Amino acid sequence: MDTTVLTTETKGLHHSASHFARGADSQRPKENGIAVHYDGQLRHSIVWRNVVIFLYVHLAALYGIYVGIFQMKALTAIWVLGYGGLGALGITAGAHRLWAHRSYKARWQLRVILGIFQTIAFQNHIYEWARDHRVHHKFSETDADPHNAKRGFFFSHVGWLLVRKHPDVKRKGKLVDMSDLENDFVVVFQRRYYLILMPLMTFIIPTLVPVYLWDEDFWTAWYCTMFRWVASLNFTWLVNSAAHMWGNKPFDESISAVENLSVASIGYGEGWHNYHHVFPWDYKAAELGTYRANLTTGLIDFFSRIGWAYDLKTVSVDMIRRRAARTGDGSRHADAPLEELHETDNGIWGWGDKDMSIEDIKEVQIYNRCD
Repeated sequence: MDTTVLTTETKGLHHSASHFARGADSQRPKENGIAVHYDGQLRHSIVWRNVVIFLYVHLAALYGIYVGIFQMKALTAIWVLGYGGLGALGITAGAHRLWAHRSYKARWQLRVILGIFQTIAFQNHIYEWARDHRVHHKFSETDADPHNAKRGFFFSHVGWLLVRKHPDVKRKGKLVDMSDLENDFVVVFQRRYYLILMPLMTFIIPTLVPVYLWDEDFWTAWYCTMFRWVASLNFTWLVNSAAHMWGNKPFDESISAVENLSVASIGYGEGWHNYHHVFPWDYKAAELGTYRANLTTGLIDFFSRIGWAYDLKTVSVDMIRRRAARTGDGSRHADAPLEELHETDNGIWGWGDKDMSIEDIKEVQIYNRCD
């Protein structure tokens, strides 16, 4: 999952990665017959401004833990947790499952709400977040992957934001279809006014509300805001790092993405990553049919019931079983009840990808369809 902070496009933090060596691996995804390669020989171009900024905000977040324990008022604690939760849902239900993967559709009212929530999170505007994430899925574990897990935990977690982008990330990013987002008025509006909306929603409002409504100390409120933002960043970064390293692979053992309960629990359901990379168009982003460790699915289902979310795409149990038997590591619980469960190739960013197979399209199940 992508969680960049400001880039040159938003005139803020530059996040990128750069290395120039090439490797030879015929198993890598191909574009026009040319393989996208990975090589262990790297040359980083560090963006020192990003290093300094991230160092400050993490130190500020650590101090925020101190003031949160010894100085923060109870109402401020509730505010921080609630406001942070809204921002997290803006990423998981909005930028990720709706806009990046098109796993469901949303009425304009829900898109506006999710757009506001996504702005709270400050992980770049929707368009850039979704573009980088589509590239991550399309060219996963290659030089074109913005946070390539093969470059290690630190790089895939935060290091990719501290160095220049590899040229393949930019080149391949231009090949991913983004026309759907270019025609979404919520995405266009947020992108245009992001430098106004982001500071207001991410820092100003969450700091001043406790100060003016229940007389919280300004600096206490500020450091708690820093803690909330940095915690949300790291929770999402864990999907890029830990969920590509530690866990089982019941659906495809050939990829780095894994099933990680801990990441799923703190990431509102985004840690069932092996399943998600195999079936990126599933709005649940998981096989589980319940809401265990998947709060985001519950939110989408709620809005589906009131008609604001529709065309929810998921995968048949039969397709899941076939794929797990063919490419999984054998860890899937084959005897799980059908109601608890919910053949595709890698290199698909989600619903609408031109390389999606006819078989997958035919077997996709769509709930609450609205033609």
